[in-house]
This record gives sequence, C-alpha cells and structure tokens, in this order.
Amino acid sequence: MILVDKALARRAAEGRPIRVGMIGAGFMGSGIALQIAKSVPGMQLVAIAARRTEQAAAAFEASRTGETVRHVDSQAELEAAIVAGEPAVTADPSLIGCARGIEAIIEVTGSMDYALQAVEPAIATGKHVILMNAELDGTIGPLLKKRADAAGVVLTNCDGDQPGVQMNLIRFVKGIGVKPVLSGNIKALQDEYRTPETQRGFAEKWGQNVHMVTSFADGTKISYEQAIVANGTGMRVARRGMIGIDPTNKNPTLPLRPLEDYVAMFAPHLDPEGPGIVDYIVGARPGPGVFVIGTHDDPRQKHYLNLYKLGEGPYYLFYTPYHLCHFEVPMTVARAVLFGDAALAPLGAPQVGVVAVAKRDLKAGEVLDGIGGFTAYGQCENMETFVSEQLLPMGLAEGGVLLRDIPRDQALTFADVRLPVGRRIDALYEEMEREFGLARPAEAHALTV
Repeated sequence: MILVDKALARRAAEGRPIRVGMIGAGFMGSGIALQIAKSVPGMQLVAIAARRTEQAAAAFEASRTGETVRHVDSQAELEAAIVAGEPAVTADPSLIGCARGIEAIIEVTGSMDYALQAVEPAIATGKHVILMNAELDGTIGPLLKKRADAAGVVLTNCDGDQPGVQMNLIRFVKGIGVKPVLSGNIKALQDEYRTPETQRGFAEKWGQNVHMVTSFADGTKISYEQAIVANGTGMRVARRGMIGIDPTNKNPTLPLRPLEDYVAMFAPHLDPEGPGIVDYIVGARPGPGVFVIGTHDDPRQKHYLNLYKLGEGPYYLFYTPYHLCHFEVPMTVARAVLFGDAALAPLGAPQVGVVAVAKRDLKAGEVLDGIGGFTAYGQCENMETFVSEQLLPMGLAEGGVLLRDIPRDQALTFADVRLPVGRRIDALYEEMEREFGLARPAEAHALTV
C-alpha cells in the first residue's frame, strides 16, 4: 500500500490511468466502481459486464455523474468507447476479456461459467485477473494460475476480502522471522442449515444477494476463503469442515489473547516442519477480522516478543481487526499491474477443496440448487481425501440430479449425482485434475445429463 499510492499518483500525473474492466455490478461491484471513481487517482474503470446491463449502467451513473454510458454488443464498440473515454456496459463478459486497452479485469460475480467467459480470454490476451470470486478460485484457481503464469500475467485474489487480508498478515509475520502455523478467519455466525428463507431479511436490509448472504451464514463462503488461503500457502485443514467455532471453550467476548491456546490444543494435527493449517473461530471480540498464530525458535527473539507484549510463547498471535472489502480491491489491481505482485494466488497443485454436503435429507431425483441455496453447504477438505473418496466439489454441484437418497450432513460424491452437460467449469475441473494428477476414474466422468 505504501508503494502503491505513489505509483498510482505517478500514473495519474502522467495521464495514463490503469484501465480496468469489471465483471459484475451487484453489491460489491457497485462499491468497487464508486471507490475507483472517487478515491483512486491513477485508475479508471472503463467497462462493466453484467447479466442485467441496467444494473451495470446504474453503477457507473452512481459513481460518475454526468457521463454518458454506452451499451455495447461487440468488441469493436467496446474498444471505441474506451478510446473515446466513455464508460461502457455489456451483457457479454467475453468482450471485456478480449478488448484492447484494458490492463486488468476484476471478477466479482461469484459465478462459474459466466465469470469464465471473461477470465479465460483475459488471461489469453495478456490481462491481469483480480478475483473477488472465492468460489471460482477455490474450484479451479490452481489451473487458472498455471495459465496466467504461462501468459505472463498475474492471477490473484484481492486485498480487503478475508483471504487477501490473511495473506498480507502471513507475509508480515514471515517477514519478521516468525513462522506461521495457523491462518484463521473470524466469523459472527456459523449455522450450516441457514437458507435463503432465513437470510432474506438480512439480505434485503443491506441490499445484498440473498444466496450470497446464505453462503456466508451456512459456512460455504468461509470454506472457500480458507481453501484458497491453503492453496496459496500450502497449509491444510485439521479435519473436514475445520475445527471451527471456539475449540478453546473460552469466553469469546474476551480479547483474542486466549487463542494462543488454539494451536497448542491441536498441535498433534500439525507437522512441526510443515506449513500449518487454516481454520476459523466464531464470536471472538474484537471482530470481525483475521488472525495468524506463529512460532519463533530463537530464545533472544522470544525474549523481545515477550517484552513487546506478545507473551512468552511458544505461540504468538497476530491480528487484523477488519477487512474492508471493496475499499481495498483497487490496491490489488495496482499491485498486479504496477508491480506484478499477487495478493494471494495458488502455489501449485490444490491442497484443499470445498465439498458439497447435504443441508437436509435429500431424495433421489432432486436437483441441487448450488451455493447459498436450500440443498447443500460447503466444507473444506484436504485434496487427497477429495481424490480417495471422489467427493463432489461445491462449485460443480448446482444442477446435479441426485441418483440416490442422501441423509443430512453427508458429503456428496460424483457417484451420487448426474451433472449437467456442456458446462465450462466441469471441463476445466477435469483439466485441473489431469494437470495435477488428481484424475477421477473414467466412469465418474460419464455421470452427466
């Protein structure tokens, strides 16, 4: 951030703002549009793709009053609007992925195939990709990262969302010589059985998508978030669904200091020489935020850490008490474009995925309704278990037809469903499996309708 602000100021002074395209114009997308327009000199949002183009136009009009918004249906029209300096909206995300004059795209839909219509061509045409889409990242992020590396561009999750904030904190902790052993997320609520019905009032109050809000409440979102932190650090989960809640049984209203006990209690789950685990806790105060627990093996440095009020060890707690979502996303764009730096990206093969788990007793013939719905929630699981048990990723579950009855809280497998034909996300997931040696048996691939 300290480097980014001056670098952006130089681009502004030179009259060369970073030109950005965005996919999505919902609650977060509208906030990003406002933030770039009002608070980020040296950056310009030039185009937005959304299924509802009127929503995209409204995002521009709310942030850049008095400008004419062009509705475009071709790459030539979009590129002409960029040259003319006129904001453009389209229903076709591939136009933004392909258009010349755009240096980076921000994907903020939480979708799979719709997002990929922009992400794939963006990488292919040399654009940096910023994902405020943990669902896509947690499903095929490692494959997209491999493609981005080959194209010489940055693929990254974002500052402001909990995964990026965790990674910034991890880099800080490592930078002062402390070894991270746990990266944690703090939640206010965790109830796997929440549905769009239970969350509708909250969503309407804040103007948010009810399915996205449900994914926050039922644990699916935090599972994706911690999965992508694991994939960006090599960390693992201690068990399916993580340890969670408050494993110390301490009063969650106390300061976070008691969380020093957190790793000690579960130290047997950790390889002392390994990268550690990702996890979460509910109800800690102050909150929300993220935390990292680390160790140091130098006696003199441990003496200094004790002097600086971090305790006697062996575990030290580092804490960021906020995540500011759309306020920070433009900083990720600048890091990628100006410094080639990712806030958070997969290291290589996936370490942790998100499995679909029955939210209620399900019957053969039912159709799964996907993330933040009525039928399933997502839980983190280590990738070797995904392979050995042939677990169904939450990111592929939507539209799957159940072949047998499934009891509540049972993890779904590929053998339990017939998946829709022709989806891009399924093809890329299979490609990722082959790329990293995670392939399913041939018969599992045939279960499509």
